[in-house]
Amino acid sequence: MIVDVQNDFCAGGALAVPDGDAVIEPLNRLAAQHDLVYATRDWHPADHWSFAEHGGPWPVHCVQGTHGAELHADLDRSLIDELVDAGDKPNVEGYSAFDGTDFEGRLRARGVASLVVGGLATDYCVRATALDARRHGFGVKVVTDAIRGIEAEPGDVERSLEEMRQAGVELVTTEELVST
Repeated sequence: MIVDVQNDFCAGGALAVPDGDAVIEPLNRLAAQHDLVYATRDWHPADHWSFAEHGGPWPVHCVQGTHGAELHADLDRSLIDELVDAGDKPNVEGYSAFDGTDFEGRLRARGVASLVVGGLATDYCVRATALDARRHGFGVKVVTDAIRGIEAEPGDVERSLEEMRQAGVELVTTEELVST
């Protein structure tokens, strides 16, 4: 599962995650090793409540249909089987791929029991998606070299990793998962 590797979260984007582009290479390697790959997108309407101009904490980002909302060009889209758009209603944040979407049903319909997760940002959408997946009974592995965080407050990333560990998420590396 590739979480929110979109132009607005990568270098030069409206809400760039520090070193966010570094997740692309390991995610492409992992996607090539899996039979089913989902990618999520923040897919906000222009009047999304989380934008600072509407009283929210974030700059305008990932607005539906814009270049910033598209998956990064270096992400191998030929390996992605399905997209999951989250936060696509003005009043739904959509940090988690499960928040206001049909993602759980899509996973169950395909017999998915566990997820391997990487992407952006560790302390927001990766965290929320991994925790919701655990709450819904899925096994979850988060790939630590295929995630990067915002770190809005010092320690946010480490606290997020610990919260995920405590919820039963296994933290792994690409090398541990990729067969040679």
